Amino acid sequence: MKYATLILFFAVLGCKSVQPTHTQNIENAIIKNALQLLEDKRFHSVSIAVLKDGKSTIKHFGELTIGKGNKPNDSTLYELASVTKTFTGYIAAKAVLDQKINVEDDIRIYLNEPYPNLEFRGEPIRIKHLITHTSGFPNFPIKSENKKAFFEGLKLINIETKPGQIYSYSNTAPELTAYILEKVYQKSYEELVSEFVLKPNNMNQTKFTLSENDRTRLVKGYNDKNVLMPNFKRTLWGGISGLHSTTTDLVKYMKLQLDPSNPIVNESHQKLYKEGADFWEGYHWYIIENGNQLLYRHHGGIYGMQNWFVIYPKQNIGISILTNTSFNETGEILEKVVNQLFDDIKVN
Repeated sequence: MKYATLILFFAVLGCKSVQPTHTQNIENAIIKNALQLLEDKRFHSVSIAVLKDGKSTIKHFGELTIGKGNKPNDSTLYELASVTKTFTGYIAAKAVLDQKINVEDDIRIYLNEPYPNLEFRGEPIRIKHLITHTSGFPNFPIKSENKKAFFEGLKLINIETKPGQIYSYSNTAPELTAYILEKVYQKSYEELVSEFVLKPNNMNQTKFTLSENDRTRLVKGYNDKNVLMPNFKRTLWGGISGLHSTTTDLVKYMKLQLDPSNPIVNESHQKLYKEGADFWEGYHWYIIENGNQLLYRHHGGIYGMQNWFVIYPKQNIGISILTNTSFNETGEILEKVVNQLFDDIKVN
């Protein structure tokens, strides 16, 4: 009788051991979606990081160099491209809380020249317009070879619509925001990112300036013709692009963005401009809220790599997906992968 009971006990244990755990379910979801993505031969590698309820799962697939089989890993450095803008937004939110700036400020009070052109029929461009892509600025700076040229280019801008009325994506505006943040804090933008975001969250592998050793870990990506593309060379402040990071550091950034007790995070997630029925712009966050769905997201695309970074506060989930390829449809494809991955994780 005791022997039979013992057999039954181990049989029950055996049954329990084959049930997939919470982590295994997430791993399975990542593997499924990553392998489906890599069926598209324009993609060569993908790294996916998921944070759910404070626990992280990171997986890497494919090869960084075509034909070499060199899979990315937790130390691989990716260019974040426009996801850098969310760091700009975070520091801008801190500056508002520190009363260094106000979202209603006319941006010209922070400039060294009058710039009468930076208004529309007496309506000035305000800080909130810079961080919501509603300033009327052109997408790319008219001059970007250096910081002095950038300000010369500002004089050539013609504002054709009332600021705050029309969304038009602008890489010019976040660079000016970075300059304004430098001015009010009297520190370089690179120092501000390090002091306010990186050091407090132990993001030691996230940086603008890379050492020689760092460069050996930096991804060099491809276009859809399998042509190796150059890395981005920063000539301005870095408000739009220029940060490099690893999947492990991006998990730390997820934890920051999912912290409801952080007043800077809460301010940066404020809805500043309504773009659609369920779509808003925050401090360089795209915010979607519809019923029980709430998410904060940003896409980053550069010459040879792209990524999506998404936060789901109600489900306590963060997702980052990075790949070493870049072409017109990459962002749309990665967005679908993120959406499907979230659905797969959410049901577990």
